[in-house]
Amino acid sequence: MAERVKKCGRALRPHAKAHKCVEIARRQLAAGACGICVATLAEAELMAGGGISGLLLTSPVADPLKISRLAQTGAMVVVDHLVQVEWFQEAARAASRKIDVLVDLDVGDHRTGARPGSEALEIAQAVDRSAHLQLRGLQAYSVNGSHAGGFEQRQRNSRRTFEVAAEVRDAMTRAGLFTEILSGGSTGTWDIDTGLPELTELQAGSYALMDLAYRREGLDFEHALTVMATVVSANHENLVTVDAGVKAFSTDRGYGPEALNLPGSKYRWGGDEFGYLDVEDSAKRPQLGDRIEFIPPHCDPTVNLYNAIHAHRRNKVEAVWRVKDL
Repeated sequence: MAERVKKCGRALRPHAKAHKCVEIARRQLAAGACGICVATLAEAELMAGGGISGLLLTSPVADPLKISRLAQTGAMVVVDHLVQVEWFQEAARAASRKIDVLVDLDVGDHRTGARPGSEALEIAQAVDRSAHLQLRGLQAYSVNGSHAGGFEQRQRNSRRTFEVAAEVRDAMTRAGLFTEILSGGSTGTWDIDTGLPELTELQAGSYALMDLAYRREGLDFEHALTVMATVVSANHENLVTVDAGVKAFSTDRGYGPEALNLPGSKYRWGGDEFGYLDVEDSAKRPQLGDRIEFIPPHCDPTVNLYNAIHAHRRNKVEAVWRVKDL
């Protein structure tokens, strides 16, 4: 991904919400990333504590106590309301710091973001007037962009997203405001977004791990993440039970995980701690005690269920990387 984005003349600021792992973030920076995105205060504090630089918190924050802690991380932040500007200004003043700020735009998803036009411009001007804040530009992220459908539909969504952002950016430029950064995009639209003239940095995150959802979108990044389970019951001809249920995988995609290297098998949810694995050929049925790796439906919420990632090469564990902790 780093090589591809560089060839397109854009910057890559990968999103750590996918892996929540300082070691992976270090490797992403070493590969050429300009910084790291985070989604929560906890992630910002984790990455800052691990010495990760160039942080961007992509979620608006509306709690002065959290904002005061964010000021200590050195992260760039996003705002979509005038009150947030006041809170960040006060936190930065109290911490004797200057905080970099992007105006978060609502590009049509209505999840977060200021409305394009006068509202976004007013917020940008408020940031620009604040002595302890530094306006850096805009964030334009489409919630639905990654899984909007086929390539053409994702392309239409991305073009619409950044056309909206460009109009706001141009209005800010006419008002004499700083617009160096236009940050957004995702793994599912990386090849579309990096070809658009408006984008300056890509926020893709899941590419580093991959999952079934992105494979269904036709992306060619390899699967780096699996969940290892063990066959704990094998008393039926075409069925075994593994010790990985709804507590082991994400459940938000409407389908379960897929067993690696077991073509023709199908996973079914079996409860909190269990899953069923149906096999077509009883001769190839896994045996009691066998370990089976599964590709999760959605990598981000799956990683969030664990405290460590076991990094292995050729079936040998070379390192254990902490998740959500140093």
